[in-house]
Amino acid sequence: MGDERTTKRASYDFYLILATVAVLFVISVICIYGMFYFKWAQVQQMPPDLKMHYMDRMNLVVSPFVIALILVLGICVPKRLLPVEKLNWFAVGLLLVVPVVAIGWGVTMALLVVLVASLLLQVVVLGLALAGSRWLNFEKSGYWLRVGSSLIHLGIILFILDLFLFRQQRLHLLLFWLTTVASVLGMLFSFYSQGVARLMTRKKTAISR
Repeated sequence: MGDERTTKRASYDFYLILATVAVLFVISVICIYGMFYFKWAQVQQMPPDLKMHYMDRMNLVVSPFVIALILVLGICVPKRLLPVEKLNWFAVGLLLVVPVVAIGWGVTMALLVVLVASLLLQVVVLGLALAGSRWLNFEKSGYWLRVGSSLIHLGIILFILDLFLFRQQRLHLLLFWLTTVASVLGMLFSFYSQGVARLMTRKKTAISR
């Protein structure tokens, strides 16, 4: 039974990672194409109405993939807290709630609800990871690796939330710096987890002396 659950968890993680990478790849290709086309077509020198038309068209092209990324994140975050069986029910519930909110208050509000819920859950995951909780579901072990992974996911959510709220200057700057700090620390803790662990061990030893 334990091996079967582990296999389900691994396959679930694999498909979620694959979906996230695929969506991020498509978004990256669209952004790179948009930047090169912007320069090649000299959009900057066009009249304001044509420039705005270009921006609206690019937003329309990329929006389905941003929506897909937000929904994947909405499923990715709870998988640290829930077993596979409950996670499936959570995913179904999320897919039912989003259209209802979208019909009542618009697509933007529905996505914002998913983002805020994901942010709150990720803060809980980060807190449990910092506390060293064994209740979390991570594919790999290691204290700093888990903390780093939690920070990277937090950085991604903050980054997308920043895109939604970039017109609010003060909040935009706050989210930008939180995204930067979370992402940089997350990558350091993930890629150099063993080095960080050794450094912390030496510091503890020096303090105890």
